[in-house]
Amino acid sequence: MKPAARRKARRLAIQAIYSWQLSKNSISDIEAEFLTDNDVSKVDVDYFQDLIRGVATQASSLDGSLSPFTDRPFADLDQIERAILRVSAYELKFRVDVPYKVVMNEAIELAKAFGADDSHRFVNGVLDKAVDSLRSARQ
Repeated sequence: MKPAARRKARRLAIQAIYSWQLSKNSISDIEAEFLTDNDVSKVDVDYFQDLIRGVATQASSLDGSLSPFTDRPFADLDQIERAILRVSAYELKFRVDVPYKVVMNEAIELAKAFGADDSHRFVNGVLDKAVDSLRSARQ
């Protein structure tokens, strides 16, 4: 798949995880809703599904991996920042086929697009500190 299709998958995954965090609906219901309500013709659907299912399954583990690197309790983070950090941490830990620099850059761009004014700085800072514990080698 092309990088643009993965970028679109990430963007959609952030929105789906955000929705899941707020609604507490099942991830399968949210997945079905997002695949039905959005034009996914140019989205890497398999990647989207892997991201949201993986984050939903691994959320507490991912939160635990990120918590030491945040300046406040993970539960107190902005919902969009939490979604971006969870997706990025999942990619760093479980998608070693994606270079860590790509994960970092995508997270920053997503925070700029969806987050508050300085979200991208916060997300970058947390991921930069967490990357070594999430991925054995910076690759």
